[in-house]
Amino acid sequence: MNKASAYDVIIIGSGSIGTPAALFLAQAGLKPLVIDNAASVGQGSNKKAIGGVRATHSDPAKIALCLRSIEIFTNWQDTYGDDIEWVTGGYSFVAYREKEEQTLKNLLKVQQSFGLDIHWLDKKDIQTLLPGVNPVDLIGGTYSPGDGNASPLLALHAMYRQAVHAGAVFQFNEIVNGFITEGDAIRGVTTNMGSYHTPVVVNAAGAHARPLSQLVHLDIPVNPDAHEAAITEPVSIFFKPMLVDIRPYPGSANFYFYQHITGQILFCITPSPNIWGDFTQETSEFLPMACRRLIDLMPKLAGIRVRRAWRGLYPMTPDGFPIIGWDRELHGYLYAVGMCGQGFMLGPGVGELLVRIITNKTTEKDQEILSYLSPYREFSGQEKLK
Repeated sequence: MNKASAYDVIIIGSGSIGTPAALFLAQAGLKPLVIDNAASVGQGSNKKAIGGVRATHSDPAKIALCLRSIEIFTNWQDTYGDDIEWVTGGYSFVAYREKEEQTLKNLLKVQQSFGLDIHWLDKKDIQTLLPGVNPVDLIGGTYSPGDGNASPLLALHAMYRQAVHAGAVFQFNEIVNGFITEGDAIRGVTTNMGSYHTPVVVNAAGAHARPLSQLVHLDIPVNPDAHEAAITEPVSIFFKPMLVDIRPYPGSANFYFYQHITGQILFCITPSPNIWGDFTQETSEFLPMACRRLIDLMPKLAGIRVRRAWRGLYPMTPDGFPIIGWDRELHGYLYAVGMCGQGFMLGPGVGELLVRIITNKTTEKDQEILSYLSPYREFSGQEKLK
């Protein structure tokens, strides 16, 4: 069957980046097509996210993009009528050692200079903010009250519905197996169902971004890294912020958790060393490790029961920052990849940025952001708040 149709933009991947990008492209008057091999939106990394949304980062690019995402999430229900379970609960990075205290305080100056509403709280104030937090050796921590959380699936499906309403087309259960090129320019894609023509293709394929680019003999340094998370039974709500502990422990680089509006506790670690590959079956090692950290930080949760655990993939780059920008060799091929497990919080801000890139309406601020996220940067630094 031949599906040779023309679109202004083809987006590969209907996840945390591809779906909001389709929404904003359609609202801007373009005709986008989104292709995904899954049966519906958000069936990859988005489905495995725990829902945290923060602008509390260590660089101006992610701070700016996530501040815009937060604005969109905050106003979503008033604008479109969908309840996406958005809660402005804030984020708190706690310090139990002088090393983490100094790291957080040094970053605080940078974050404030980029417009982030964040400040330092002493031990007493942290205990008020996070009742039940372990007071032993607690020094204090940062608090950014504007951060929050939402349901990744509810939010993405809401964006999908609005994108379709605005004129975006989604093709599910369809596999991209090649690209149509003319000289050094994109002219379309081929799938197991047919072909589609376009002058612009956006690679928003998440953990599968690298093999997708390899179909057209391009390479991009994005590799899947497995992370696990879990959710507990509900208990009475007693705190709102996401609590983040950046101390390294055996097997984990950091730990973070928050209480959902249902009363359930969602928690996750960043594994150390990385667990490379696309294996997504949960393991027997995760819960003992993560629960020890949970109880160490919040001893009152020692008796809470875990309902389920799961494993998802973080599309990681060498330096922990996303890759956004045009490919220099293949004109019309645009990267929006390597979100490093932060695609949900970056998605709306990145989606709007992609519209400005595609329509040649980037601002001076956009150009600064893109310089940090360029596919052709040196990848020499490291994100400090992964």
